[in-house]
Amino acid sequence: MKFQLFAPRAVNSTFDALYGAIVAQARLPSFYLTYGVPDTVEGRFDMIVLHLILLFHRLTREPEQSRGLGQGVFDLFCRDMDHNLREMGVGDLSVPKEMRRLAEAFYGRAGAYEQALGSSDDALLAAALAKNVLTEIGSPSSKALRLAAYTREAARRLDRVDTNSFARGALSFPDPEAVPPAAA
Repeated sequence: MKFQLFAPRAVNSTFDALYGAIVAQARLPSFYLTYGVPDTVEGRFDMIVLHLILLFHRLTREPEQSRGLGQGVFDLFCRDMDHNLREMGVGDLSVPKEMRRLAEAFYGRAGAYEQALGSSDDALLAAALAKNVLTEIGSPSSKALRLAAYTREAARRLDRVDTNSFARGALSFPDPEAVPPAAA
């Protein structure tokens, strides 16, 4: 067929469900009202990235075929970011430059969060979140410590999920209001 190249690609409902759960969680008002995440485009980007990294952190302990879920969700994230840039009025010629900037931000945060999640030092995680999400300089605030407590709880919850749940598109995170603040 001549126009098959321009036909819409099949959408994988599993990737859609996983990414949809991440975006829905990242948009919860608690993060912006209680945790102090800036309610800006950047703040929302950072919350999506945090939840993506939590999923990817969990999937790294799965067999190779299950890790493909992470790649599918990441690809969907990239398409979503591209679409959002265009919706915000970024010109076609500037989109690749902006996508590179977003990719650098993603990978920088991924490295910092992976290192912090691999450590038992909550101060390291709080410092990474304070710098990247809350844009704080200096010692992590009580809001950064609370976001670190939430992040640890989300990682623990994901650790208890079996791979088949992810393959079905089932993904849930803790209620941010139910996570008690960490001791300072």
